[in-house]
Amino acid sequence: MLTFSKAILCAVLLAKWASAAPAAVSSAPVSSEASTAFATASSAVSSAFASASSAVPSALPSASSAASGASSALAHTRSSRPTSTPSSTGSAEPASATVPFASDDPNGMLWSEDSTGDPQPIRDSLGASIMGPQNVPIALQNPDLLAPPTTDEGSVQNAKWPFALSHNRMQTGGWARQQNVDVMPIAQSMAGVNMRLEAGAIRELHWHKTAEWSYVIKGSAQVTAINSDGQNYIGTASAGDLWYFPPGIPHSIQATDDDPDGTEFLLVFDDGAFSEDSTFLLTDWLAHVPKEVLAKNFKTNISAFDHIPSRQLYIFPSAPPPDDAKAVSDPQGTVPSPFVFKLSQVKATELDGGSVKVVDSTTFPVAQAIAVAEVTVEPGAMRELHWHPTQDEWTYYLEGQGRVTLFASSSNARTFNYEAGDVGFVPASFGHYVENTGDSTLRFLEIFNTDRYQDISLNQWLALTPPDLVKAHLDLDDETIAHLSKTKPIVVGPA
Repeated sequence: MLTFSKAILCAVLLAKWASAAPAAVSSAPVSSEASTAFATASSAVSSAFASASSAVPSALPSASSAASGASSALAHTRSSRPTSTPSSTGSAEPASATVPFASDDPNGMLWSEDSTGDPQPIRDSLGASIMGPQNVPIALQNPDLLAPPTTDEGSVQNAKWPFALSHNRMQTGGWARQQNVDVMPIAQSMAGVNMRLEAGAIRELHWHKTAEWSYVIKGSAQVTAINSDGQNYIGTASAGDLWYFPPGIPHSIQATDDDPDGTEFLLVFDDGAFSEDSTFLLTDWLAHVPKEVLAKNFKTNISAFDHIPSRQLYIFPSAPPPDDAKAVSDPQGTVPSPFVFKLSQVKATELDGGSVKVVDSTTFPVAQAIAVAEVTVEPGAMRELHWHPTQDEWTYYLEGQGRVTLFASSSNARTFNYEAGDVGFVPASFGHYVENTGDSTLRFLEIFNTDRYQDISLNQWLALTPPDLVKAHLDLDDETIAHLSKTKPIVVGPA
């Protein structure tokens, strides 16, 4: 058998040498030494092959059958490949000649939160039913986790956190719940807090090591602050408005009675490990300073501090602030850049299938660490395929239902489903889209820890790349390439 194997190998190598030699060589004279060597080798191969054939007659039919089967499969593969007209890109084989075409198998959502029945992890021929217990409401909210599209592959960390799963810190006058790396480890760069204050209730005077950015969801809040130059500020943020305090700036938040229920707002901090329970509070600090020191600091009698709280207040009830409240007279003047931005009064840019408002330091100068885009997507439309070059995206869903696939490179992709009250997270440079999967408007905030908003549109990138280069990658026809947009669609309406 060893002699037979060597003979086959020699025969293959000699045949390959003969077929691969340039045409010019075949007409060139061959030396007698080379001819003799070739004849000797051929004779040896023939002799060995004959000897091996007589020794193992049953092996040849099997080898012949296997070769015939492989040839047949290869022929089928070649014949099943579509032909394409060569383009001006040259003689390079189309992509289909090196890898198969992407599958056309449907990969839509298999159910929604409003579906009835028992959701199962089955997609066409893949998966099997659940035999044990399952949390049906959670499964209905996450169809693409239980029965993911076949385009999902590899591993991507969880990028969804509903505030409904956060522990709620309840106080007299309001509550607060948070999301940070403890509950969503992928979100290393930002954390969020959802806070509610009854009319008049106060989030006490405090400051943070991080910047604080806020979006008012409902009602309105009056905020106060001073900066390191002793300049003060007072302002009111209503539903849809923003406020921003740089790191270390002391401030307060108080619900007005513009809405009899008070206010609810979102807070975002530029540190994923931020904890709302670790802020610097006025009452907490003074409760841990000897009263003798307080009296000395403020040049007053120690009895002036008889009624300071023994521990932090955090959130507490009070009378609503007056509508015409003004900042305390300040010899240093007021802050040069307001801490409140009236986003609710900014006209949205209308798009095919939605709208967008963008706010960063170019329009809200004090906001040097956080930028935002408020996006709406109508039913059947989608936030286009895009990515953000250098900054992570912390997403908050305000209305509707959406679907997002994160592409993490190296064939890693995962799809998540979101609804109002959910937090999403997209690491920098991850390709993604946001598809409206409901029957009402989808509205969400894209928030970034940067002073300038940036994104890159896949559609625009391909439109501004030489067409033959795009054809070489994707084998698109001229009509499709002509339809690409040289300006960012941002939101793409229904086809």
